Amino acid sequence: MSMFQVGEVSRRLSLNPQTLYFYERIGLIPSPQRTEAGYRLFSQQDVDRLTFITRAKSLGLSLDEIKDILVLKDRQSLTCKAVYERLDRKIQDIAEEIQQLQVLHNELALLLEQCRTNLSHPDSTHQCVVLEKGTKNSSIVEQETSPDLTD
Repeated sequence: MSMFQVGEVSRRLSLNPQTLYFYERIGLIPSPQRTEAGYRLFSQQDVDRLTFITRAKSLGLSLDEIKDILVLKDRQSLTCKAVYERLDRKIQDIAEEIQQLQVLHNELALLLEQCRTNLSHPDSTHQCVVLEKGTKNSSIVEQETSPDLTD
């Protein structure tokens, strides 16, 4: 059975050796065998697991999500339904993040347009205040902190 040292595994998978130690520490991979001198030795099964982790990370899965999948895989409970549910949840998370980023994009584009308008200001030392002007939540804050005059 072939065994691989940390340097070889990290080169093969383009991973920093510290990443391998970290994955071991957080339980993504089992503690590998060791030589008499204490060097870690990884089996092909360990390398395959690390390849899986690397692939899952490249798909945007978090280490917690990967760990969840690996637990199921280790228990031989990684059904297509289980994978489907996790990937569906990930797609929903990504869609929400895209929506949040689109809102941020639109907000920044509006500020950029305000800056563009002020580029032709006659005073070249004029200070830009577009970032200091009210945010979309400032009116809420003002309403909450202003006294209620209807009492």
